[in-house]
Amino acid sequence: MSLAGQGWTQLGELGLALLLSAAIGMEREARQKSAGLRTTTLVGLGAALIMLISKYGFADVVGEYVQLDPSRMASLVVSGIGFIGGGLIFVRRDAVHGLTTAAVVWVTAAVGMAAGAGLWLLAIAATAAHFLVVFGLTAVANRLPRSRYAPSRIRLTYLDAHGALRRALAECTGRGFAVSALAIERQDPPTVTVWFTVQGMGDLGDLSAALTEVDGVLGVAAEDGNAPLA
Repeated sequence: MSLAGQGWTQLGELGLALLLSAAIGMEREARQKSAGLRTTTLVGLGAALIMLISKYGFADVVGEYVQLDPSRMASLVVSGIGFIGGGLIFVRRDAVHGLTTAAVVWVTAAVGMAAGAGLWLLAIAATAAHFLVVFGLTAVANRLPRSRYAPSRIRLTYLDAHGALRRALAECTGRGFAVSALAIERQDPPTVTVWFTVQGMGDLGDLSAALTEVDGVLGVAAEDGNAPLA
């Protein structure tokens, strides 16, 4: 029985895919994302294994009348990983969540494919680029000027029958925010929790602080429109 394609070189490529995918997965796990350490590691490892199968797994059937295209299996990995990525994306109250996590899964598959193809330098460089993007560009994005058209979502918990919601909404409009898309999340008398969307040029942090001072308000949580939602 031939052991072609099953040597230390291929094991090393699988091991590299495992390590790099686990490194990406640990970043996702630390941020408590839906695709964490195990999912991301398995995606990279599986992509690397499929690349190795594509390169070496059909050597015994290739002949004068049989021609194979090793790149076809690699292309199927790219399309197939979209099913996993699509399952990580969801919409809640007009806000899209999971896009960054889905993109990370896609990149992890590419890293695994590069490792399985023997392109170890590209695999390592892509992993380093991943950390540059998720840490470096997040800091840059947070420093960009906020557009007046970027919506922000506020979760407000208050005591019912105290006029707290009316005063909170008045506080928003008084600070230059337009309020829309108000929806009740939970009603557990005597407390009520609602989500509403605000848009404006004011400072979201100042608005949140002001809302906590409104009589009857028990809690305020805000999602900046520029904040990462993955």
